[in-house]
Amino acid sequence: MGTLSINTLGTSFTIQASEDTEYLNKLLGYFERISSQIKDSGIMQDSTQIAIMSGIMLCDELYKEKSRKINAQNGVVPDHDAEFDEESEEELKRRTQEMINKIDRVL
Repeated sequence: MGTLSINTLGTSFTIQASEDTEYLNKLLGYFERISSQIKDSGIMQDSTQIAIMSGIMLCDELYKEKSRKINAQNGVVPDHDAEFDEESEEELKRRTQEMINKIDRVL
């Protein structure tokens, strides 16, 4: 069981989880990198919006990875080579703005 002290986007708290502390810190670091990229893009500055968009970006990443896994298990070959490296800042800006536009249209 591990603990994680979170101090990000203007919020501080500590959690305990069944994962070890080192793993929890890696997760937090990844979340903070995504949040920082969104904030640095200048598209959003509000902490709540940044946190929500970070969560959406992470969900998007997870969903695509699960889809790749299912497709691979079913023998489906992707049309293009998948890159698993971190996305460029420009690509992150473009995807973030695209998601914001979609959310705005729905609201």
